[in-house]
Amino acid sequence: MNLVLQGLDDCQARLERIAALTAPKATKWIGERALRCEGITFSPALRQTIEVAAQAAQLDATYSIGMHKMSEFKLVAMDMDSTLITIECIDEIADMQGLKKQVSEITEAAMRGELDFAESLKRRVALLEGLDASALERVYEERLRLSPGAETMLAAVKKAGLKTLLVSGGFTYFTSRLKERLGLDYTHANELEIVDGKLTGKVVGNIVDADEKMRTVERVCDELGIMPSQAIVMGDGANDLKMMSISGMSVAFRAKPVVREQANVSLNFVGLDGILPLLT
Repeated sequence: MNLVLQGLDDCQARLERIAALTAPKATKWIGERALRCEGITFSPALRQTIEVAAQAAQLDATYSIGMHKMSEFKLVAMDMDSTLITIECIDEIADMQGLKKQVSEITEAAMRGELDFAESLKRRVALLEGLDASALERVYEERLRLSPGAETMLAAVKKAGLKTLLVSGGFTYFTSRLKERLGLDYTHANELEIVDGKLTGKVVGNIVDADEKMRTVERVCDELGIMPSQAIVMGDGANDLKMMSISGMSVAFRAKPVVREQANVSLNFVGLDGILPLLT
């Protein structure tokens, strides 16, 4: 069993301290901020000790049997809101209506899996009725930021020949712009209905929910002639779990507890480029 520990900033001393708890047969630095402990003897008690110590030291710990290589994968599929980007777009749009608190509460409940996603989206979008569509541009220009490590991660996977998919329960207004900006291969999201320059409070067509996200990953894999097991899928909320479940590597990025518990990899402190030390 191997364990990769990684962190931010000047974390070398912390990494070495936690690594020593595993009594590894060997350790190997992967860059300056990641340390692989090889040949550790796994036990539930040791895992709990490491996880508690790593959390306290603000380090991410990922266990694996053997080592994954980038060449094993052909696709990286990502959720958008709170994964590829730092915000929930619908919450920020709602802020333009003075309704951020109400919408955010629904968003959080849906991401925890407490509400049906499709129904929650309809409820949230309905609150936006009458908002000038220019608010979308303001959110994109003024508030949308890429998550830490996003550009580094994307550059590395594209250089290795992997295709990229952005599949979101958010909106095409943002995914289409990110596709062009970041050179993504595929995107799929919900389309807000706009009439006479105003949001109608409705979504055009079927809603991109958990099932549709999974189907989208399957469709893209089929188009590429690969298996879903050759995909890395990254997300943060309960509506990402189905597409994550069919992947070869599921990555919970600063995610809700229900997602962290089911993912192969959980990145709570490092950026999206935290997947790279796991693929060497």
